[in-house]
Amino acid sequence: MTAVVDPFTVLSHVALFGDLSEDELRALAHRTVKHHMKAGEILFSEGDPCQGFYVVENGEMKVFKTAPSGREQVLTVDGAGDSIAEIPVFDGGPYPASAIATVDTTLLFISKRDFRTLILEHPDIGLKVLKDVGSRLRRMVGLIEELSFTTVRSRLLLMLVRVARMEGQHTARGTEVTLPTNQDMASQIGTVRELISRNLSRFQAEGLLRLDGRRAIIPDVDALAATADHIGT
Repeated sequence: MTAVVDPFTVLSHVALFGDLSEDELRALAHRTVKHHMKAGEILFSEGDPCQGFYVVENGEMKVFKTAPSGREQVLTVDGAGDSIAEIPVFDGGPYPASAIATVDTTLLFISKRDFRTLILEHPDIGLKVLKDVGSRLRRMVGLIEELSFTTVRSRLLLMLVRVARMEGQHTARGTEVTLPTNQDMASQIGTVRELISRNLSRFQAEGLLRLDGRRAIIPDVDALAATADHIGT
């Protein structure tokens, strides 16, 4: 069972609100509304009118775009302390992407009116939002570059390296890691699950990894990274 967390504690760890005094932060915390999401539940869909933005208290939210063909492209995966959908609060437009809970998740909702009032009173928060927007824009440019100029094979190798370095367990056989589903990997790197399956089989045949269901054993993560770097050049 997930422990109950005070909204003040959650907001105190959000970078956007770092300059607020304790009293100001508590006042904002009192105006938040909790949303409890079940795994697989949609928070909002692309094109929905924006009523405000969210901070993840616990759990995980996936933000994604869906093509007319139904193919999905993951933009971000946000966890505890991350904020979601600040941009449409400013431009007045609808949500530009969809968001879904990947696990049971609790969010704090801050209305558009309350957030705009807060920024008028504390302009530094607006500057922090701009900094965050700039950082996200750089990530989106990097994503566009990756999707436009690299192969599916290269993108999958790079993703495997990232997962292995962040979540892998070092064993006598190499670095062991539980992979996302083929569909999740396809959504993250902008392809279809059939190509994920085909490339994983090729990697295994080339000795780059060994598969046991969704468990992958990578003998040499650095060698895998070097292979990805070579392909990308």
